[in-house]
Amino acid sequence: MRLSRLFVPTLREDPAEAEIASHRLLLRGGFVRQVMSGVYTILPFGLRTMRKIETIVREEMDAAGSIELRMPMILPADPWRATGRYDLYGETLFKLTDRHDRDLILGPTQEEVVALMAAADMPSYRDLPKNVYQVEWKYRDEFRPRFGLLRVREFLMKDAYSIDRDEDGMRESYRIMYEAYERIYARCGVDYVIVEADPGQIGGGVNHEFMARATVGEDLFVECEHGDYLADTEAARPMVPEPAGEGTEPLTEIHTPDTPTIEALATLLGVDASTTLKCVMFDVGGKTVAVLVPGDREVNVNKLEKLVFPEKVRPLDDDDFTTRGFAKGYVGPQGFDDSVTIFADLTVRGGRDWVTGSNQVDRHVTGANEGRDFRVDRWEDVVEFREGDRCPIDGGALRIGRSIVVGHIYQLGTKYSEPLGARFVDEDGSERPFMMGSYGIGFGRIMATTVEQRHDDAGMVWPKVLAPFEVVVVLATRDHEGAVAEAERIYVELRERAVDVVIDDREQSAGVKFADADLIGYPVQVVVGKRGVEAGTVDLKLRATGDKTQAPLADAASAVVDLLATAP
Repeated sequence: MRLSRLFVPTLREDPAEAEIASHRLLLRGGFVRQVMSGVYTILPFGLRTMRKIETIVREEMDAAGSIELRMPMILPADPWRATGRYDLYGETLFKLTDRHDRDLILGPTQEEVVALMAAADMPSYRDLPKNVYQVEWKYRDEFRPRFGLLRVREFLMKDAYSIDRDEDGMRESYRIMYEAYERIYARCGVDYVIVEADPGQIGGGVNHEFMARATVGEDLFVECEHGDYLADTEAARPMVPEPAGEGTEPLTEIHTPDTPTIEALATLLGVDASTTLKCVMFDVGGKTVAVLVPGDREVNVNKLEKLVFPEKVRPLDDDDFTTRGFAKGYVGPQGFDDSVTIFADLTVRGGRDWVTGSNQVDRHVTGANEGRDFRVDRWEDVVEFREGDRCPIDGGALRIGRSIVVGHIYQLGTKYSEPLGARFVDEDGSERPFMMGSYGIGFGRIMATTVEQRHDDAGMVWPKVLAPFEVVVVLATRDHEGAVAEAERIYVELRERAVDVVIDDREQSAGVKFADADLIGYPVQVVVGKRGVEAGTVDLKLRATGDKTQAPLADAASAVVDLLATAP
């Protein structure tokens, strides 16, 4: 390929809208262009890299026994209503109506389609197991698209689905996909960790995220200082403190003027916030729910929403406090009647003799204890994770890491087959719901993640398996016949050796070509110029290290092949 004939619109300056390195460099390198917020044109070099990612993914999916098909992007809304996801996804869905007034969506994922396909075409246990995948565009109307390809409205994804007859089969399919994902990320050169995860809107039980370490990632994970526990922050379950036992102090009301916040209360009384009991009030489907957490902790609303799904959750507003008879800033759990459901985080068991609201303005109580002074209807994990929480395995300190999620796999069980009536006839003649798994990889995220993990001040540093071209031959002196002839010869010889090579034969200065070679990040650069040709040499550069060497002009192709073999 010749750069003079390719469309690679590189930029000299950083685009104003680019927030992170991958966004900035993919724009500058001519890999992508934004059409609108969260929607991008993938330019020729970006498409070459995306297709190399596709090739790796397809090879590993095929090797794992998954069979490629293609499912539609336009989907009927009714199956999504049956599984509850139409409302769960809400405004994230692109919704449309056809000429017959039927509700449709643009597919963000395809679990419903697969469940219905299995019901129609896999009627017997003899048809199982099956594993299918597709490479297709997905659509999610993100509220705030950002960070280039990391959070977009349209993205190319490999989504695979396993269909099994029982839990053992589902777990085996999951294991096979888990190992295939490990091979995919190893081949792509991604520095990643595998963490226990929260299933989110996909749902199901056991699931894992493949997280690429990155300083700018939107996704957080926790890691034990001893290396034996990994989980995302939504799924992390820190060690639960030992029960503190029965309290010893009497319940005593005290005057606490102007202390509607934990900070003000702790300052007035000279106590640690961890000894106070926060009572956070919510409306859950029209009913009142109180959530108890230590005063130094925060309620994780996402966790609460999952516990009460499909009910809607919102914090009480000022009018709610007034109409429901609660003293805002001074609410305590003692005295609640059955109209209030009381959730308590597991950490509350580790405390006693709490300071909490008295349910009167400017008044609190001390010595409040669960069982004696207030009840708990449900003990749940509802607090936000924080740095320093203890590992549930060995008690070590948990640390927060930042990452980009590049893949997520799920054991779905019967989450989709049950509501959709997707069943097969088992060996004993009984009808049973399919056991399913779901496995997703975003190609644009892998491309952006690779740039985040592999770049320097000059540009991108692609691993050779993902680079748009492995080698660039830079013709540094276009007006020198000898240099032109030798550059062409080397280019042809490399193509004959099956090297993925491009020649920079543009009518640009040598300086522009050198800057673009570093910006685009070809693993190996070959510079052919007047001075070198007259001396009988070419200049070689390994982009990953910046090391520069020379090779005899006659042996240039062989030297490039040898150098490319050392490139990461």
